[in-house]
Amino acid sequence: MAELNTDGGGGDKKHGKKRAKKSSTKIDMTPMVDLAFLLLTFFMLTTTFSKPKAMEIGMPADPKPNDPPPPKINNAITLMLTEKDKIFYYLGEFKEEEVKLEQTNFSKDGLRKVLLENNKWAEKEIEKLNKKFETRQIADTTYKRLAKKVKQDKMAITALIKTDDKATYKNVIDALDELNVCFIGKYAMVEISAPEVAMMNKLK
Repeated sequence: MAELNTDGGGGDKKHGKKRAKKSSTKIDMTPMVDLAFLLLTFFMLTTTFSKPKAMEIGMPADPKPNDPPPPKINNAITLMLTEKDKIFYYLGEFKEEEVKLEQTNFSKDGLRKVLLENNKWAEKEIEKLNKKFETRQIADTTYKRLAKKVKQDKMAITALIKTDDKATYKNVIDALDELNVCFIGKYAMVEISAPEVAMMNKLK
């Protein structure tokens, strides 16, 4: 560590009086510098750096010639995002003669209300798990596992997100956030079809 060196001064007598002893102080700081670098290296090697957070998005695989047709999804809602934060949606499969296209937005009484109304089963099941978790009947890891299972259940709704060439990245991120808030764990980005675009343009 730091070293203190003192060199003694004169101590002889002059004119019958004893002269005061003079000392020179020198501190060696080299060990302190070594210690500082050791501590810096230690914290750099043991600190966990922040990791970027990413949201998982299920993207459909490209169909192959011999693949069977995709199964019908009856318990589903399709969201079509377009300009000016507008959202068009319909339930079930797209049948041009039968589909009922509705319009909403990202307000509190808009998309969130629509999703919660169509996903009531999952919302009730998550509320039951919340009560058990708050009363400490189940552990945190158990709660997360059961909540994920509820969102993946066939009774829970499936969301398909489609965009036209006028939608923004912000619209997609906002839609994904709303899906997470509304307990929807099954969703995918799907390419919008020409009939859907035509029907959406009529309602604009």
